[in-house]
Amino acid sequence: MKNICIGDKFQIQCYKHDGKVHRCWEEAVVIDIKKDYIVFGNKKTLVTRSEGITWRTKEPAIMYFFRNKWFNVIAQLKKDGIYYYCNIATPYIIEEETIKYIDYDLDLRIFPTGEYKILDKLEYKYHKKIMGYSDDLDKAIKNGLDELINLYKNGSIIFNEESNYHYHEMYEEIKKYYQLDKEDKN
Repeated sequence: MKNICIGDKFQIQCYKHDGKVHRCWEEAVVIDIKKDYIVFGNKKTLVTRSEGITWRTKEPAIMYFFRNKWFNVIAQLKKDGIYYYCNIATPYIIEEETIKYIDYDLDLRIFPTGEYKILDKLEYKYHKKIMGYSDDLDKAIKNGLDELINLYKNGSIIFNEESNYHYHEMYEEIKKYYQLDKEDKN
């Protein structure tokens, strides 16, 4: 695998435990590379569900994918503030310019008011039963959710409004730079 660099573009593929693709995002651009995670950005990117339904995201997003954590975080920059959509999921892997992870149903939604809500508990319970999640997997998933909530409550940088707006500015600059670069080559 080649080294990952600022400005590299990736696709995102989200799978379910049974190995089936659940959802794909057309583009995620590398904004920052940290020791434990990579920060990506996108805006109005095409999303495709497994059933073939497609749509474009409505707002800019800053995404955090972790090497060894059982979650990923999407900061959605909406007009009325930042909403965080946090997926309980396996640590990412990268294959052929594609970020891949397995989604384990439970989600943490954090609102601009500071309130949060755990989503999809029934979906998790259902999939755990029909797909046979092991006790070890169940423990890893629940530990991931607990760790994520603790990071939020303790003011982790990934939930910092100023940092996420700064990352959005970086994303816009990177996109502008690469667009100009493309025009120069034509």
